Amino acid sequence: MRRLVPALAQQHRDRLYRSRRVLEGPQAALIRLDGRQWLNFCSNDYLGLASDPRVVAALQEGAARYGAGSGASHLICGHGQAHHRLEEMLADFTGRERALLFSSGYMANLGVITALLGRGDRILADRLNHASLVDGALLSRARLQRYPHLDCATLRHHLVRATEGQCLVVSDGVFSMDGDIAPLPELATAARAAGAWLMVDDAHGLGVLGKEGAGSTAALALDQEEVPILVGTLGKALGTAGAFVAGSTTLIEYLIQRARTYIYTTALPPAVAHATCASLEIVRREAWRREHLQSLCRRFLTGARQLGLPLPHALLDDTGTRDGAMAPIFPLLVGDSGRALAHSEALARAEILVSAIRPPTVPAGSARLRITLSAAHSEAQVDRLVDVLAELP
Repeated sequence: MRRLVPALAQQHRDRLYRSRRVLEGPQAALIRLDGRQWLNFCSNDYLGLASDPRVVAALQEGAARYGAGSGASHLICGHGQAHHRLEEMLADFTGRERALLFSSGYMANLGVITALLGRGDRILADRLNHASLVDGALLSRARLQRYPHLDCATLRHHLVRATEGQCLVVSDGVFSMDGDIAPLPELATAARAAGAWLMVDDAHGLGVLGKEGAGSTAALALDQEEVPILVGTLGKALGTAGAFVAGSTTLIEYLIQRARTYIYTTALPPAVAHATCASLEIVRREAWRREHLQSLCRRFLTGARQLGLPLPHALLDDTGTRDGAMAPIFPLLVGDSGRALAHSEALARAEILVSAIRPPTVPAGSARLRITLSAAHSEAQVDRLVDVLAELP
């Protein structure tokens, strides 16, 4: 263990050391830390459902009905009524034939990619994809080629090259550290023309974008034929935990047989699945949450423009979906890790929580503040954030 000590010291010197904060209550727009109340602008609880009383009540009801844990993997005796109902609801929600639950988004991405691809196959991935997609590609032992962020021309160039094995194009739907939306129609057209599969991880689009919150693929009118592999998470806009893969019956049956991260792990607690069923009904029914969130996004963007804050060009140009919707993720590009930390600490002195995102989460030289909005925020709270950002050096 002695050899780890200098490595940790170097993390400190490089301003890359990470520390955890201990929340003293539920996840919300206003949280308690260190005995104080903070404005929270770094959560992925985009619709404010993590502590919604109806979702909490459903979790309690699920625990009373099904117990605290599932007790086994899905394929032994851990697959319960709540899991099955949620899978059926998610399939209907996303317009797919079937859906399959996983314990986390990371496990879903690793499980899908390693089940579908292997030696002799090829994976084409956006350079800014989530780490779980990169790790899944590496573990699959397929040949991984990463194209420049959002660069469909380079992707098409790679796709025209002949390959004997299966080819998979994989991309985030909404990029978690940049807030921009992938050019999914172009990706779908290119993949289909080349006989490749397209896999979209819509962790940060689900619940936020599209009709009834069905995500970026729904917002861009892409069906199961165009996006045959769709991954979504339940711990962000839906406010609970876990993840799922949606697609054809054939895809889901194959994953049940071959996805190691599904087969060899304990199933999600059924109480969580029961709570997610309640959350999903709220997401589909209460469109005002998405409407309010979009209003807050536009309000923040207006303030950021007036201040000349260093947002990516894609966000400053209002790049979004066909209906003009945006993801509630706004990175302030600082560059230097020490400066990003200093800005985060300045916001903390005003009791506003915004995380400094540094390498290796983002590329070297692109440290940033990652600001996220929630339907639980008010206009006054967003204005307060903008006012404090205006005072940053």
